[in-house]
Amino acid sequence: MRREPDDFRWRELFHRPLLDTDVVRLSGANAGKTILLTGAGGSIGSALAKAILASGPRLLILLDHSDHNLHGIQNVLAAASNRAPFISFLGDVCDAPLLAEVLEEYRPDTIFHAAAFKHVPLMEINPFAAVRNNSMGTYRLATAAMEHQTPRMIMISTDKAVNPHSVMGASKRIAELILLALNNRGTRMSAVRMGNVVGTQGSVVPLFLGQIARGGPVTVTHPRVRRYLVTLLESVEVILKVASLENEDGIFVPEMGSPIKIVDLANYLIRNAGSAPSQEISVAFTGLRPGDKMTEDLISERESLGPGTDGSIHRVSGLGIPRDTLEAAMRELAGAVCRRDLAALLDTIRRMVPKYQPSRAVLEQLSISLAGARKA
Repeated sequence: MRREPDDFRWRELFHRPLLDTDVVRLSGANAGKTILLTGAGGSIGSALAKAILASGPRLLILLDHSDHNLHGIQNVLAAASNRAPFISFLGDVCDAPLLAEVLEEYRPDTIFHAAAFKHVPLMEINPFAAVRNNSMGTYRLATAAMEHQTPRMIMISTDKAVNPHSVMGASKRIAELILLALNNRGTRMSAVRMGNVVGTQGSVVPLFLGQIARGGPVTVTHPRVRRYLVTLLESVEVILKVASLENEDGIFVPEMGSPIKIVDLANYLIRNAGSAPSQEISVAFTGLRPGDKMTEDLISERESLGPGTDGSIHRVSGLGIPRDTLEAAMRELAGAVCRRDLAALLDTIRRMVPKYQPSRAVLEQLSISLAGARKA
């Protein structure tokens, strides 16, 4: 993979050097190996799939729950000139029998776990789906990896997992805790906390560009909202770098510089489109959405950053939870999801992630749920 021109256009906005790692060399660590990639049809998953396939793996196994996305990445990989063998499975990481079948038959050397529900406001009104997919799915995948002695598992996490205000963030923090608790010499488990990846399907960039094309206004939630931003290629570089670290596990964060105001991102895109912010195309502030924070954090007050591996990636040091405590909590989460018991779900989440602060939208759902239970 080469650095695309699209990456360079963010240099002015980021006010930092782009993370620059030898993707070809790092991808080469997958040469001759069997790789399982979950969420293979998503933005990050697709970019990882192309990088891994170019390295000449023995086999690349694609897993995605969306037939549309899986079909799309299949077509892209099939058209690649340096095509290596790959196979596709339509399913999700909550399907324990499917995971057992794949891991037993193909014995992957590495699992890249990119499957996740990521849209914060959508997950606020679908908390059971968020926990089932992001937390329980990660638990089932990590447990299957241990049982089949998969040597390496790397999950893509998010800065929203730190001091979360959203169900999505809390569900990803639980996923991090799962990997920390189940990590062992047989299966080394790591998570990579990423900021907002600009230009992906779920980012605000396509939304802003569409609004600019229509003449505006460009909608931003709040004038002071800030986010850590990385490019898609940077995210791939970081993930491959962490995967290449021998005898290293735990949580890692890349050097992402300072958080950037989203209104500055909007104005930057307006200027790049040849228009004048506030004159030709306006910016409208719509208010924070359920689960939104003013700014994200890379680490919590109970964590610290270790030295960077090469100045660009840092290991996070902090406390996890004991394995027996985790397993009991996961049984409680599974029961709450199965019963669609929101009170029990939130109670378990808050015990696992004490810094989680449910949004008003979630508390309103809880109030309606409790009122319905009293009437019954």
